Amino acid sequence: MAKTRVQFQCNECGATAPKWTGQCPDCQAWNTLMEIIAENGPSHSARFSDHQAMPAEVCTLNVVSSDQNSRVTSGMAELDRTVGGGLVTGSVLLLGGDPGIGKSTLLIQVVESINRDNGVNTLYVSGEESARQIRLRADRLGLSLENIRLLTENNLERILATASRENPGVLIIDSIQTMYTELLQSAPGAVAQVRETAAQLVRFAKQTNTTVILVGHVTKEGTLAGPRVLEHMVDTVLYFEGDDSSRFRVIRAVKNRYGAVNELGVFAMTDKGLREVSNPSAIFLSRHDQQVSGSVVMVTREGTRPLLVEVQALVDASHLSNPRRVSVGLEQNRLAMLLAVLHRHGGIATSNQDVFVNVVGGVKITETAADLAVLMAVVSSLKNRYLSRELVVFGEVGLAGEIRPVQNGPERLQEAAKHGFKQAIIPHANKPRREIKGMEVLAINTLQEALDRVG
Repeated sequence: MAKTRVQFQCNECGATAPKWTGQCPDCQAWNTLMEIIAENGPSHSARFSDHQAMPAEVCTLNVVSSDQNSRVTSGMAELDRTVGGGLVTGSVLLLGGDPGIGKSTLLIQVVESINRDNGVNTLYVSGEESARQIRLRADRLGLSLENIRLLTENNLERILATASRENPGVLIIDSIQTMYTELLQSAPGAVAQVRETAAQLVRFAKQTNTTVILVGHVTKEGTLAGPRVLEHMVDTVLYFEGDDSSRFRVIRAVKNRYGAVNELGVFAMTDKGLREVSNPSAIFLSRHDQQVSGSVVMVTREGTRPLLVEVQALVDASHLSNPRRVSVGLEQNRLAMLLAVLHRHGGIATSNQDVFVNVVGGVKITETAADLAVLMAVVSSLKNRYLSRELVVFGEVGLAGEIRPVQNGPERLQEAAKHGFKQAIIPHANKPRREIKGMEVLAINTLQEALDRVG
């Protein structure tokens, strides 16, 4: 292996320098030099001209074996659903979330379950807690201690040497921001350290066919800390989300090379750790004892799972020159656009009203199927008209006031019927070919048809 040396590269222009300076000598940008590793050896042109590099082997895909049993079940069906059916051997997963959300609790449960149920050797590497602290957590969760193999270490070279000796099937690094390599001089958590340690762990996973799970810190904006290239290097990126006031937690896949993106797994935090929620639609529905205005149930779709959630709206007279538009769980810019469509094509103005929209349960809806439900909830609150508690709504609203279809309409209606809903307002293009037993379906083409239903 060639001897390594440290250089500094500018993030703006790519120029390199032998030592760090506050300003890039080429583009004059400030604080853009980042530590990188450069190998001491012949240049690329010299190696190419001398033909010293050995040619790589090329193969066709028909000779590559396809192992159908290349996944390891984690023991938690919700987590397996999120990653596409289980942990793929040789893959690298990145799990991020707010402090205290339950990342370490989830992973230590996964380690114990995989070792106990599948007999797969696991190794949990902690760079944040001592062995005594982890023992106390495992005792509180009631886990089998002999099934948890633990290493408390920050040095990447020692971790890889131990992993090569132990040969684990699943390796968990908690967390990547606490790891460091001796090849670099910067402190753990620096951009260069995170990038280099992650690259070496990815290389180890692919060479040894080990499943590696990295825990990542998040910034105050909710994004993963460190370089953006970290998310590009791994195979799957999972976000652990939850509300401080709620015991429910949601794992969302934002990148997955082996399954559906935006797949959702729901858990409940208890004194014995995280427990799976097998019917998440039930926890996102309030089921009011009395009818209330401004409440509509919609069917969203997270990955491959249809999910019933309640959309609530509150419209009140504003005393401000610029009325407020507040949305929780929905994109705020889309709310403003929908209110403009409501005024133009529905004849209902909210220019002097404060509008607040909330998705119950802390779920974040990113698809456009919530458009029609949001507008019906707003009109219901504005006119103080009640909507039936047995009604579900979904559909995209276009700028011309048309109701556009959404994906997987029949599956959404089946999910609503399973939970006892008897009425549905949906786009005309999503009208099922066969009647759904016990459900009255109203297929509409325009926003005005939906508003006529509110009255």
